[in-house]
Amino acid sequence: MNKKDQLNKTLVEKILDKEKIPYQQLELPWEEKHDVAQLQYDKLSVDPNKIYKTLALTGNVTGPVIAVIPLNHTVVYKLFAKASGNKKVGLIPLKDLQKTTGYEHGANTPIGIHATHPFPIFIDQQAAIDETIIISAGKIGRSIAIKSTDLAQIVAGTFAQISEEKK
Repeated sequence: MNKKDQLNKTLVEKILDKEKIPYQQLELPWEEKHDVAQLQYDKLSVDPNKIYKTLALTGNVTGPVIAVIPLNHTVVYKLFAKASGNKKVGLIPLKDLQKTTGYEHGANTPIGIHATHPFPIFIDQQAAIDETIIISAGKIGRSIAIKSTDLAQIVAGTFAQISEEKK
C-alpha cells in the first residue's frame, strides 16, 4: 500500500508502530443493524475464518475480563470461567460496554483495551494454530492482520480453550 492509499492510523496501529510490531491495515465492509455494527459477510475480501472478535465479560472474582475468539465461534462460559480464575462469567451488558472498555460494540480491540485497562485477556487457542489473525483496530470497519503471538505479547494475553464453533 503506498502512502497515498494508506488509511489514517488508529490508536491501536500507533501503539503497534511504537512497539515495532508488524501488522497489515484492513477495511472490512459493515452495516448498522438494530443499532449495532455488523460485518457484511457477503462482501468480505478476506477469509472470515481468520477474523476474531473481542468480547468483554465480567467474572465473579476478576471483574472485567476479555476474550478474543474466532468470529464463527461462541464463548463457552464454563471453559472461560475456569481459564480466567472465575466460577462464573457473563457478557457485560451492551449499555455498559463503552463505559467499561472505552470502545463501542463492533470496535472493541484487545490492544486498545489493554492500553487503558488492566483487564486479563484470553485468546482462544485456535489463534495459535491460525498464526495470523484479523482483529479490530479500534474503529468500526477498521481491522488489522497480526501474528497471534505478537498479539499475545503486546496484551500480556494467555492462549486457552475458551470457545467452540457455532452450531
